[in-house]
Amino acid sequence: MTIRPWKQLKYGELEVKVFENDVDLGRAAAAAAAQAIAATLSNKSPVNLVFSTGASQFEFVAGLKEQSIDWSKIAAFHLDEYENIAADHPASFRLWLKTRIEDPFEPGAFYYIEGDAPDAEAECRRYAQLIKENPIDLGFIGIGENGHVAFNDPPVADFDDPLMVKIVELDEACRRQQVGEGWFPSIDDMPQRALTLTVPAVMACHQIISVVPDARKAEAVKKALEGPISTDCPASILRTHPRATLYLDRDSASKLEALA
Repeated sequence: MTIRPWKQLKYGELEVKVFENDVDLGRAAAAAAAQAIAATLSNKSPVNLVFSTGASQFEFVAGLKEQSIDWSKIAAFHLDEYENIAADHPASFRLWLKTRIEDPFEPGAFYYIEGDAPDAEAECRRYAQLIKENPIDLGFIGIGENGHVAFNDPPVADFDDPLMVKIVELDEACRRQQVGEGWFPSIDDMPQRALTLTVPAVMACHQIISVVPDARKAEAVKKALEGPISTDCPASILRTHPRATLYLDRDSASKLEALA
């Protein structure tokens, strides 16, 4: 069954689809992902995917379970990882991806950012080389409450970054979001730095599906779509991507002027 959006909008190059709720949003985005993967597989294999993590992606991952995808022909990557965090830490993005993507779907390959590598700068270079050798066909890119994409928070985002992967300082708004979602007991328990794909690395994805539910994201969505294209809201750069679609629910779209 095709789930039709409640509203469809366009901002610059960015297609925006608004759904009644997060469940419909997740299922529709997963169906679009399966279609994009199948189309890519007609031309190349493996298909290189990069995954976002966090609470906003739960319904999307649930939707993927309903799709017929040849996961053996998928190579998976992820956007970011905290510095000096073990792979089995409850808040580790590697653990999130292992339990929600790698174990249930069994992709042909999964390339993790090793946040606890002894030399973080060397790990950034290693992962950047992997991305260069395996250009991302389809990126699942979330948007943070502060408008970040990956861990490119407003203070560190660079639309012309010469690097593909780098170490960044996490700003307070980003850290409070992670605590608010329950990943850490307090802000003092959270790492202050992370390894992340840069904005140019995200924008180099051939196609982007951005899944952004929840009223907590409404202000960031408004700034990303209706504000200037600026690192003050890094996600605003998505409006310039030629093959990106933003999936919202009524809550995350609630502050848009077009829906007032």
